[in-house]
This record gives sequence, C-alpha cells and structure tokens, in this order.
Amino acid sequence: MANRRRGEVALHLGEKRYTLCLTLGALAELEEAFGVDDLMALAERFGTGRLSSRDLLKLLVVALRGAGQDVGDAEVAGLPLTEGIEPVASAIADLLTVTFGAEPSSANPLQPQNI
Repeated sequence: MANRRRGEVALHLGEKRYTLCLTLGALAELEEAFGVDDLMALAERFGTGRLSSRDLLKLLVVALRGAGQDVGDAEVAGLPLTEGIEPVASAIADLLTVTFGAEPSSANPLQPQNI
C-alpha cells in the first residue's frame, strides 16, 4: 500500500497495483536523464504541466525503481495501458505533487505529448 507521507503513490495498470516513489537516488537519476543541474531546475521542468510520453516513461521507470521494483526501461514500456494513458499521467502528476509539494500550474496536471 502506498504511503503518501513517504512520498509514495499507487498506480493500477490492468490487474496489477504498483507503488511509485521518487527517492533521492531517483531524483538524481532524473536530473541526469533530463540534463538539469539541480532539483530546482527539475521542479521547474515538471512545473509546466506538459510532459511527453518519453518523459512519462522515464518518470515511471525511475519511480518504480525508487519504490523497490527491479524493472528496466523496455519492461516498463511494455506495460499494458488497458485503461489508456490517463491513470499513468494522473499517478505521475500526483507523484510530482507529493515529491515537490506544489500543485501543477495548469488546469490539467499533465498533458502528455507524443503519444
């Protein structure tokens, strides 16, 4: 079960339930992946509320590993989206809010692109 006080968020994909978490190591991995120098730049990048499908995939992979799942990029990319992208986008938006402590700036927290 996800514990919001620990920065965890739940995600249901099909019949399976996952826990997502952005640990310090996960945040460092995201800084490197997105080519930013610090947490402020990372928060600003995500604060726009606009993320591509590549962004969602990278965030999902890193957040799953941060929660203790031993998964690779290809494995996560192959997860079924039987309910569409909305549950993933919603969970990632919630995760970013829990992690960075502020509501996303747009009315729709994430507007995935390149899907």
